[in-house]
Amino acid sequence: MKKVEDYVRTIPDFPEPGIMFRDVTSVLADADGLELAINEMQKLIGDPNEVDVIVGLESRGFIFGMPLAYNLHKPFVLVRKKGKLPCETIEQTYDLEYGSATIEMHKDSIKPGQKVVVVDDLIATGGTVAAAVKLIEKLGGTVTKCVFLMELAGLKGREQLKGYDVETVIAYEGK
Repeated sequence: MKKVEDYVRTIPDFPEPGIMFRDVTSVLADADGLELAINEMQKLIGDPNEVDVIVGLESRGFIFGMPLAYNLHKPFVLVRKKGKLPCETIEQTYDLEYGSATIEMHKDSIKPGQKVVVVDDLIATGGTVAAAVKLIEKLGGTVTKCVFLMELAGLKGREQLKGYDVETVIAYEGK
């Protein structure tokens, strides 16, 4: 029986020499791989009664978060880049390697006390997901778990999420 990592294509030296790029599109392009990825991520979420909302990070968090929300019969909330949401928003700026970025959520997307699972395809440095956690908490939500398909452990993203339950289907030791 195949594992999710069997569907992930690795491209050496992309986008620069020494980087092993883990391509999620090869998982999405295979019906069995996609089904397995969603099923494995859903197992990591655990008891659906302990989840009120699934939050997906732009953009691949939408791809994985939406079917999880559908399967668990939970609302799905988007975290987007600044300026992409039409209603009143709250925002959080975070540091990038060279500069900064800002993400937003609708101000009414999370209600106080809701238990939230954050979903994305990959945790690398952890900056985006840490910013999303701050947004959720500003709105009064409680982040019960952060679930990722893949982790680049060498980039130490978990350090940004100390104190939170972080689960990944696949962990790669390098960058």
